[in-house]
Amino acid sequence: MTDRADAADIAVIGAGPCGIAVGVAAAQAGLSCVLFDRGAITQGMKDHPTYVTYFSGPEKLEIADIPFTTSGDKPTRREALRYYRKVAGYFGLDVRQYTAVTTVERAADGFVLHTRTRDGVEGSFRARTVVVATGYYDNPRRLDVPGAELGKVVYYFDEPYGYWDQDVLVVGGGNSAADAALLCWREGARVTVVHLFDELDRGVKPWVRPDIDNRIAEGSIPALWRSRVVEIRPLEVVVEHVETGERRTVPNDWVLAMTGYEPDPSWLRELGIDVDPMTAVPAHDPGTMETNVPGLYVAGVIVSGHDANKIFIENGKLHGPLIASSVAAKLGRGS
Repeated sequence: MTDRADAADIAVIGAGPCGIAVGVAAAQAGLSCVLFDRGAITQGMKDHPTYVTYFSGPEKLEIADIPFTTSGDKPTRREALRYYRKVAGYFGLDVRQYTAVTTVERAADGFVLHTRTRDGVEGSFRARTVVVATGYYDNPRRLDVPGAELGKVVYYFDEPYGYWDQDVLVVGGGNSAADAALLCWREGARVTVVHLFDELDRGVKPWVRPDIDNRIAEGSIPALWRSRVVEIRPLEVVVEHVETGERRTVPNDWVLAMTGYEPDPSWLRELGIDVDPMTAVPAHDPGTMETNVPGLYVAGVIVSGHDANKIFIENGKLHGPLIASSVAAKLGRGS
């Protein structure tokens, strides 16, 4: 039994900013479109740190020229969450929140999406074309060491207050690691950074970089460079230098593994999409975003494979108009 008698022109799996961009472009092209998300709309952004400020300016995050007004030069998480919800409301997007797409099957008139709500209610939905815009923020790059299963290992940092008077090890050297280290230190945590390389990543936000560099230089936040975690214990962590093999044990209450995220290509392969074994980039036409499976498209960061720094909201949102144009032409509704 399907949710509706008629198939939608487009079903989008994932209701993040890039999925919303597909929905908006579909609406502008006169195409029917339904978005599904296992969580809330922009769930990945909702899971970002509570007080994060984004790198891109608001004009680069805008969709369909809907103004994104912010109180400062850069948008905050709260402002972004509000903006994308207003965009979805303005265009009247049909967003099925808390509804996971479990499988996708080929049908005579396109595809059948099998769904399950958070309450366990199963259903199905027919669509002529499908867009996968899931991203991979829900798939953190996990530590593969003894003790990694302990409850004190955290992959999503929200706010620092729970770490007051605690020994915190921050693993990583990117924006998330720098933000977590600084916020926890300022709220009274004893913070140590562990990073595989000999300095923080070059992409650390320019207004954050001097702050974290100075805290490390003065010893307020010790940094163990060229090092990795090799064992996590209830009250301590063992860290190894990658060149010398020297190991040291440091007191520890929490491990904040800010190690990034990675795609899970297995689901794409189940859909029949060819995925490059080295880069994890799904096969697609960059002019239409259609994959090697006719009628099946990809959008957003999932297109970048392992190189998460290749696709952001500011360029991933451009996939929406490409897809809508392709679908309209495929269905004979082009101008």
